[in-house]
Amino acid sequence: MKIPTTLKHKPVIVAENYEKVDGRRAYDSDAKGLSLGLAQWNERGKVDISAKVWRHTGEKWSRQSEELPLHRALDLAILICRGIAYFQEAYRFPKLYDPDKAMIDRIGLQGDAMGVSVCTENPMIDGDIELFFQALGDDSEIIGERLRVLSRILEEMGY
Repeated sequence: MKIPTTLKHKPVIVAENYEKVDGRRAYDSDAKGLSLGLAQWNERGKVDISAKVWRHTGEKWSRQSEELPLHRALDLAILICRGIAYFQEAYRFPKLYDPDKAMIDRIGLQGDAMGVSVCTENPMIDGDIELFFQALGDDSEIIGERLRVLSRILEEMGY
């Protein structure tokens, strides 16, 4: 399925077969493509670029398609990596976290820091963190494959 080029987001780089590789939803996903392009929120004289997940209902392009500025997509990748690293050691805590020390890390960005912590404000955190940990384990092969690809590409780029 071809990603539309007549909508506000203007694709420049595309992956139009994303539904074939969308994790556990592969071959049965409404996420039909990914693109990098000109953001839909661009204003006259200002150009932003974004990443977009294109979703299709089977009949039309979905309003649930997501568009993110590239730095936010990368921030999510950083958060994912830091979260996975945390859970590699979380088994040491009886609740998979220390209720007295929810902060996991502070990651320096743009002269400040992005705080990463367990969401202790969630009243169901004890059960939810167990479910998250289990799902992370269930998807470890899918996630690990992508992390290895990401690592290889970052090394090729000199990072």
